[in-house]
Amino acid sequence: MNGFAATPATAKPEKKGEPSHFPSLDGIRAVSILMVMAGHLNGTVNFGWRTSWVGDYAHLGVVIFFVVSGFLITSLLLSEEQKRGRVSLKLFYARRSLRIFPASYAYLACMSGLWIAGAIQLNARSLWQAVTYTMNYMPRPPWHLGHLWSLSVEEQFYLLWPSTFVFLGRRKASWAAVWVIALAPFARAIGTFALRGTAYQDVNMFPMVADSLASGCLLAIMRGWLERQRLYVMLFRPVNSLILVALVLLLNRYMGYTVVAAFGNSIVNVCLAILVHRSVLRARDSMGRFLNWKPVAAVGVLSYSLYLWQQPFLDRASSLWMNSFPWNLLLAVAAAVASYTLLEKPLLRLRRKLRA
Repeated sequence: MNGFAATPATAKPEKKGEPSHFPSLDGIRAVSILMVMAGHLNGTVNFGWRTSWVGDYAHLGVVIFFVVSGFLITSLLLSEEQKRGRVSLKLFYARRSLRIFPASYAYLACMSGLWIAGAIQLNARSLWQAVTYTMNYMPRPPWHLGHLWSLSVEEQFYLLWPSTFVFLGRRKASWAAVWVIALAPFARAIGTFALRGTAYQDVNMFPMVADSLASGCLLAIMRGWLERQRLYVMLFRPVNSLILVALVLLLNRYMGYTVVAAFGNSIVNVCLAILVHRSVLRARDSMGRFLNWKPVAAVGVLSYSLYLWQQPFLDRASSLWMNSFPWNLLLAVAAAVASYTLLEKPLLRLRRKLRA
């Protein structure tokens, strides 16, 4: 999943043990996609709110999705292993394919049609990399496909992590996640210096961002042990949680500095993993009630659709009426609702049959 394309967290749990339902995750997705959309709205015609001083919060929203994705996918793998004694990679990829491919390829088909009609500017290379989920290796992609870099990262994660989990086992897979988390800051630092002055300097290649996903994976594996650690659980207190949020926002503000970009990202991932854990475990406090409030959770359920379809409308380089606030926002939501209702929702029912 792109964290946007995760299994909806509103599915009913199958039985006690490792649950298939986690409260608050749809709400976290809602907050994340709203951060992405607000970041893309910034600078569009008639949208007067300028917030560049807080940093790139659209990218921060994607990082939150990565952490959630790693946590949820690993939790589902653990749940299947516990209930059935093994994980079926064939069924995992069948479920993922039904969740990701139809909606994303429908979007790409529409963009291709607009390109052929001369309505938007694309190129053959960008379209090919979008189709093959390698957009995170393309410098300066066209706007209408540029957001698919994060979906490409997710697809690469799906390709690597479940197989690692199955063939290495839970313990060795945990160490693989630890090594990814440990090496990613150095990959970012090396990339910054080695690629400086090239078109690839700011490209989000998989080694540079995989630690966000790995943080969620490690949280899922270590969740039970962590909940027995008194000092760790103290971080869930409201004041301590607010400090974690403030630290994330502060680091995000100064992410343009090389040292912060290389190593501050690691701190952000840890803070976000703790906050995700807190939201799942403390679903009945004030923050949990907000995240599980039906209107908020509904936005989270739509997050993948919103992620795909907000891009053509929230285009700050265009002065067309459809790219002007508030029409751009209304059209993005309408396109997302149509995608979810006509395409994604029927396929989600089929995925549930596969899970059963």
